[in-house]
Amino acid sequence: MKVILIGAGGRGTNYTDLMADDRFDVVAVAEPVKDRREYIKNKHNIPDELCFSDWKPLLEKEKFADAAVIATMDKDHFDPTMAAIEKGYHLLLEKPVSPSVDECVKIANYAKEKGAKIMVCHVLRFSPFFRCIKDIINDGKLGDIISIHHAENVGNVHQSHSFVRGNWGNSKKSSFMLLQKSCHDMDIIQWLMDSPCKSVQSFGSLTHFTAANAPQGSPDYCIEGCPHGDTCPYNAVKLYYDDKENLWFREAAAKKPKPSDEDILEVLKTTQYGKCVYKCDNDVVDHQVVNLEFENGAVASFNMCAFNQGNRCIRIMGTKGEIIGDMNKNSLEYYNFETKETTVINPSEKYLTNSIVDGHSGGDSGIVEIFYKYIEEGYYGDDVSEIGISVDNHIIAFAAEKSRLERRVVEMKDYRAEIGLK
Repeated sequence: MKVILIGAGGRGTNYTDLMADDRFDVVAVAEPVKDRREYIKNKHNIPDELCFSDWKPLLEKEKFADAAVIATMDKDHFDPTMAAIEKGYHLLLEKPVSPSVDECVKIANYAKEKGAKIMVCHVLRFSPFFRCIKDIINDGKLGDIISIHHAENVGNVHQSHSFVRGNWGNSKKSSFMLLQKSCHDMDIIQWLMDSPCKSVQSFGSLTHFTAANAPQGSPDYCIEGCPHGDTCPYNAVKLYYDDKENLWFREAAAKKPKPSDEDILEVLKTTQYGKCVYKCDNDVVDHQVVNLEFENGAVASFNMCAFNQGNRCIRIMGTKGEIIGDMNKNSLEYYNFETKETTVINPSEKYLTNSIVDGHSGGDSGIVEIFYKYIEEGYYGDDVSEIGISVDNHIIAFAAEKSRLERRVVEMKDYRAEIGLK
């Protein structure tokens, strides 16, 4: 399968790194940051004439590949996605589809009109952890699902890196928190429940990472010498300069692969990655709860919070049993009401894989594998996160944000009519 890459940041690079095998041939890249573009060029032996700093000249060319990976920033998805559909490319599209509900719907409708196959990167579906849970449900071992409790524990340092200092801290530059970080989770809950969402209620706010909580005497930039630097868990010098092993943080901050210490020092002096975490331009929430009611009468509660070590955990309660799962431990406990026995399951043993240590607990490599099967082999398993299903689940996130802002229950039937959907 010949693939073009539009957007060679962390996500785009990760997917195409996983495509460096005999199934795929990455043949072109569009990326404005030279170091990232050069990495993709060298990794996949792409000729100079197929390396672009902008996606427009790439998609002005006659179609010369089978599929495109689009992994630009959230707000920049719409135009290249529509252009790629027009050219006849199938797509692996990074989530969220768009920070605009209207653009989400337009993309889904245009893909259907043109016959484009689009998979949205809801990578959690493809992790052994959630695939195992879905199989247990499909096998009828839980009976009818009555309630799901699901938590995304973002992690305090992850929140500071990505959602305070980083690209996704300001909703005007990217999108609101529930969409950008937790459309994964809205998708997972609906996928496991397998029933349309009926009603949504949500509360949440930005509470801690604000100027009011800046320590007394703290400078604008950590490198200027903060009197609280030794004890602050968000000291940028410690996180980005002292920790040489955290390439995720260092590469994201410097916008280049394997940055030098000199690169990081420049970042700490001149960019928001070096700023006091309480003095950034962030406005997205640092905690939020969402309550969901489904057409089948079941309910779900979702809790997204920054103030933890980081993990996802889930509890699913059915008429025949329950599942308790911890994604970090890659462990599930299944309790059978009839036998009163608890079975401990290791999902990575059930799904033989050597990728459990890769992104999203095996989900990144899993989605690349299923994308190949979807495009090349016509695979349509229920784990395929195709654009129509994805946009339906995005709409749950948009409705939840409407509920949070307006402090009321949102009926999905009414909200869909409001945005022009049946």
